Amino acid sequence: MVFTLHRTYLKEGTHGALFYKDIFFCFIIELPYLNNIKYKSCIPEGTYTLTPRYSKKFKNHLLVNGVKNRSLILLHPANDAQKELKGCLAPVSYLTGVAKGLYSKPQLEKLVALCYQAFDKKETVQLIIKS
Repeated sequence: MVFTLHRTYLKEGTHGALFYKDIFFCFIIELPYLNNIKYKSCIPEGTYTLTPRYSKKFKNHLLVNGVKNRSLILLHPANDAQKELKGCLAPVSYLTGVAKGLYSKPQLEKLVALCYQAFDKKETVQLIIKS
């Protein structure tokens, strides 16, 4: 399973459009790109593997693996990148401002459900990020 994230870089944050099988799936909000600085920057463009993760805070969500010089990069719910993200990615249904959106939790649930179907079949799930 392969997802493609097409990014637009802005001074205050990063917007993305996530596609699955060339069909739009959702928007993604992130911090601005600041040379991959931990907790302050979105991750670099590239190809990453997604794996399942669970925490009390986010419940079922996704871990982005293979990010150079970074760890614990997650796909988790957030509606404001500046206030709620520390280098992670958040799916949203609608963009409402720079790196802000709405309905992140239900959008993450849809994404997790799709990915977990692939995990159950022992399929690899990849995220390709490009501008």
